[in-house]
Amino acid sequence: MGLRIHYGGTFDPVHLGHLAIARAAREQLQVAVRLLPAADPPHRPAPGADAEQRTRMLELAIGDEPGLLLDRRELERAQRQPGLPSYTVDTLRELRAELGPRQPLAWLVGADSLLGLPSWHDWEALFDLAHFIVADRPGSSLERSLPAPLAQALEGRWAAHERELFSSPAGRVLRLQAPLRGESASAVRARIASGGDWRALLPAPVADYIAEHRLYGASAP
Repeated sequence: MGLRIHYGGTFDPVHLGHLAIARAAREQLQVAVRLLPAADPPHRPAPGADAEQRTRMLELAIGDEPGLLLDRRELERAQRQPGLPSYTVDTLRELRAELGPRQPLAWLVGADSLLGLPSWHDWEALFDLAHFIVADRPGSSLERSLPAPLAQALEGRWAAHERELFSSPAGRVLRLQAPLRGESASAVRARIASGGDWRALLPAPVADYIAEHRLYGASAP
């Protein structure tokens, strides 16, 4: 049974840094990466683009690129269960139920997301459901000190080689070899809103979509 990698996030908007992470995982692990946009949060408006717009931008960004796939399960779950929050642990439980207890499954995150893991819903259960693959920046906190609960949870889980993710279903943590790029979705949104030069940070079809739909305060094309 092969390794399944899922890369979740709001992707608001998807930018070249997101694609660099997905491609790095695809190349290092030699398996497809499924990008999984988060549903809109219940009980409040979407912070930037709504879920369908974010998903459409992901579709445009991926195109027909081999090894990058779209997974709409969180949006579909939100449609089935309107008004309920969508937690990563629920997504991983759903995936584990589909794949069975033995197939290797990994969740791809940036270093900032890993550092914030103790704030996630039922976060300690995540390691029983999946591996983690971490895209890191040189000199980040992962190379220095971690919050005590997270350091304790990660003790003994760091994988020295990617093959360790193929030999067990869950519970290991692997750092990607490729360094992170500098883009962040919040910085992209801020640059669009301020009228700065933002197109170079995004795949061209995504930039065109943002301009066409005047998202994030963009001017009309």
